[in-house]
Amino acid sequence: MRASLVGVPGNEIVPGATVGVAHASDGTALRYAIWGEEMRAPKGTVCLLQGRGEFIEKHFETIADLLSMGYAVATLDWRGQGGSQRLTANPRKGHIGGFKQYDDDLQAFVTQAVLPDCPPPYFGLGHSMGGNILINAAIKRNWFEKVVVTSPLIDLAGDGFPRGLMKLAATFAKAMGLGRSQVPAPTGAGFAAWDFPDNPFTGDITRFERTKQVIEEAPELAVGRVTFGWTYAALQAIDGLAAVRKGTILRTPVLIVAAGRDRVVSTQACREFSTRVANVSTIVLDGARHEILLERDSYREQFWAAFKAFIHDQDPMVPL
Repeated sequence: MRASLVGVPGNEIVPGATVGVAHASDGTALRYAIWGEEMRAPKGTVCLLQGRGEFIEKHFETIADLLSMGYAVATLDWRGQGGSQRLTANPRKGHIGGFKQYDDDLQAFVTQAVLPDCPPPYFGLGHSMGGNILINAAIKRNWFEKVVVTSPLIDLAGDGFPRGLMKLAATFAKAMGLGRSQVPAPTGAGFAAWDFPDNPFTGDITRFERTKQVIEEAPELAVGRVTFGWTYAALQAIDGLAAVRKGTILRTPVLIVAAGRDRVVSTQACREFSTRVANVSTIVLDGARHEILLERDSYREQFWAAFKAFIHDQDPMVPL
């Protein structure tokens, strides 16, 4: 694993970081970083939880934005990615045994890093896979005052391989002992493999190239295609949210900010989840791609307006 942070021109390390290592219950080492421990009057701490294949350095701009708003920030790399311990002999495989392991990572992060060292109250900000994990936490826990998720993994976008066939293939592969084998598909091949014009992540070329530059400087942070095991676990996690009963009230209020041009996760599933589950609301940024926090300034401004309004008990609806 990598215990330090990496900076490149245009994406320098945000000053004041404390980098540490938490350990999940099975001993897996998790890199985390905290900013703002010495702030005189912080508004609280935002726990920033990334998506699949991401790493702390990718979100330096968002961290700096939150600090400028008066929040302390705590963030981690999930097991198997970024600077945290990898789970297979080939460190480029995107693998997990089950999303319960991510739940374990979150518990280790909160109990070993956030609660002891960060000022309350605590807010969750999760993207994609991190959004799925945060929503699950809001069902079971009350660590956070409020949770905001961008493009959460409630369901996959319907543009690719049919989900039923995908689950059948993943189930068969696991049964044949191939759970750690990578899915032989062009999707999920790793961020660095994409060219800007057809990428599903962001319409901002500067932020797109910035992420590529970090990967070129520190390729050990990147992961490639997912395994059949990860695919099976993700589909199980999607089914778990689908099974949440209508009228269920989450322990924590949740705001979903979805992307109107999302080709990774289903925007419609976000809408449907918020109509079915109490204490959840959804807004959609028309035209935005999957990675809202790395999108063009116009979309990021809409996101931050919604974030601030929701956190401060105002109407989170923004012009779309």
